[in-house]
Amino acid sequence: MSSTKTKKDDLNTRVEAALDSIRPYLVMDGGNVRVLEITKEKKLILEFMGNCGTCPMSTMTFKAGVEEAVKKSVPEIGHIEVVNMPII
Repeated sequence: MSSTKTKKDDLNTRVEAALDSIRPYLVMDGGNVRVLEITKEKKLILEFMGNCGTCPMSTMTFKAGVEEAVKKSVPEIGHIEVVNMPII
């Protein structure tokens, strides 16, 4: 296995672990989040699922929960985008 593949797998694992730390709170409100892609430039692209995809509080959930958890655990992620975050 190549070193690049191993690094990408490790990055994916660490991102998923960070998201797992906040998923119980999302699930409690009928939502969730999933990774769509981690680009070569270390941009994380997510999708909110369930109630999180339509909730007007999704921006706060993203900033105070998702973004904070990922950046704390995986500091090499430079930017996080949620493709379906409601605009308020």
